Amino acid sequence: MDAFYSSVEQRENPALKDKPVIVGADPKGGKGRGVVMGCSYEARQYGVHSAQPISQAYRLYPQGIYVSPHFDSYESASEQMKRVISPFGEKIEQASIDEAFLDVSGKVNSFEEARSLATRLKQDVKENTHLTCSVGIAPNKALAKIASDFKKPDGLTVVTTEEAAEFLAPLPVGKIGGVGKKGAEILNRIGISTIGDLAKADPLRVFEIFGRNGTRLWQIAHGLDDEEVVPDYSMKSVSSETTFEEDVNDKRTIMVAFSSLIEDVHKRTITSNLLFRTVGIKVRFEDFSTFTRARSHSRHTNEKSIMEESVHLLFREFESSKKKIRLLGIRVANLKKIDAEQETILSWAEN
Repeated sequence: MDAFYSSVEQRENPALKDKPVIVGADPKGGKGRGVVMGCSYEARQYGVHSAQPISQAYRLYPQGIYVSPHFDSYESASEQMKRVISPFGEKIEQASIDEAFLDVSGKVNSFEEARSLATRLKQDVKENTHLTCSVGIAPNKALAKIASDFKKPDGLTVVTTEEAAEFLAPLPVGKIGGVGKKGAEILNRIGISTIGDLAKADPLRVFEIFGRNGTRLWQIAHGLDDEEVVPDYSMKSVSSETTFEEDVNDKRTIMVAFSSLIEDVHKRTITSNLLFRTVGIKVRFEDFSTFTRARSHSRHTNEKSIMEESVHLLFREFESSKKKIRLLGIRVANLKKIDAEQETILSWAEN
């Protein structure tokens, strides 16, 4: 989906159409401590982008229209989108609230037929949701993902097996999912700035830098990816992540980021009518070392205070680290729907 959060806000409030909408924390005149969750293309031309500190967004463009997130609307639009696109594929994997993979290999016999199918899909999405999406068509998931970002908004890009190497070669290496700004900087320092450069690089050198993920990055640079589309018939978890514009080690900044993530996940859990038993965190340091920790309990709940308590307890393990933090995430799992006659379950006991 294109600029999903801000597009939903513009759909729900026509007065915001074609305006620079910035969804996220209250900027508080440039003193706000939260992050940008999403922004319209009109706002992006001023340098505003998602996961950016809201204070920085305000400094860049104080005239923007700052809107608090409405997670119930986003969840509803996401479910609506999934209902529309599901019939177009044999298998659907919802990667996030605004992104999905479709396996259409049993529906079409050529890339041209896939293009026609995608054109109809885009039209159905627009007519039924009043939102736009960008579609990438390719032989595998990694390449399709890159293609979907190639022409935004409202784009459609087809990359055949034969065209993969030529299509990928000139693109910045950061276009590969999982590389990010810091990873791109590391690769740039060793002379790798494009995906074509990465394809020509010594795979052992890339492995030395990124470990097993480096092997996969090198394969993607060659247009290869063997990950299948995995249907997800029920929501297994609700998660949210943020990557800092600059690596941080300030505890207050870290806790503010966690608070924003908790707010996001809690609201999505509530609007989806879910209870959870497990709370987990993800911490990625400046050297790309990544750790996950989780805490499971004997009963289900939907209390935000339980999320907060668990996140703070889990993060204690990392508080003394001298390394700066690049990314934070939280996740709730072991989910179940609230029964029709059931209100919130507040009991929470350690296993």
